[in-house]
Amino acid sequence: MVQPMPLISVALVEDDELLRAEVGDHLRGHGFLVNAVNSARALDDLITQTPVDIFVVDLNLPGEDGLSLSNRLRRTLPDAGILIMTAKVTLSDRIAGYDVGGADVYLTKPVAPDELVMILRSLGRRVKPVRDDQALSLSLRQRTLQGASLASVLRLTMREKMLLVALAQAQDNTLDSAILCDVCSGHTEEETISKHALEEIVARLRKKIRNAQSEGTEPALKSVWGVGYQLCVQINLVP
Repeated sequence: MVQPMPLISVALVEDDELLRAEVGDHLRGHGFLVNAVNSARALDDLITQTPVDIFVVDLNLPGEDGLSLSNRLRRTLPDAGILIMTAKVTLSDRIAGYDVGGADVYLTKPVAPDELVMILRSLGRRVKPVRDDQALSLSLRQRTLQGASLASVLRLTMREKMLLVALAQAQDNTLDSAILCDVCSGHTEEETISKHALEEIVARLRKKIRNAQSEGTEPALKSVWGVGYQLCVQINLVP
């Protein structure tokens, strides 16, 4: 018997309201979980609340452009799928999409709806994480962490949650300290945190999880000399 595909979460970043609605409805009709937004700023708010497997990004966006957004997503979420879908058709644009934006796929509009579905399914087979019943579960909406190895449900701060989300989705669950500072910062320069402030966030979070873990359980977070931090337990992200 063929196993059904797991539910794939797609974030559609498109500023054209009509196209955003049409593409979103088409993908939902083919079994994808779709959240559609019109800007990079709106996407930043979305991914603190909803786990995303694949990002579909238009290049012409208000505020931060799609190329910059794709580059940032590739750095902070290296295992995510990124599909650029744009009206820019030149070879230099395509090269920039792959080289600078880190896209897995670059599609030029108009895109055949059924082709988009097949490409997303193909990407989904690569990026969809394998679930582990013994893993911890991080509720993005409730900002809680729970699991069989924890004696109690942990309530997280917003920055603790953002840090765990970034590490849970990173390659080898490891990220550079500078990237984690960006992840945990706000939208303005005044809200940017220092590496010292990051160290304090990690220390508090590490202590919070350690106090709730069973004795002998592997520490959840460890420092990686010359790099940053690594998440040492599997965390599944749930809405």
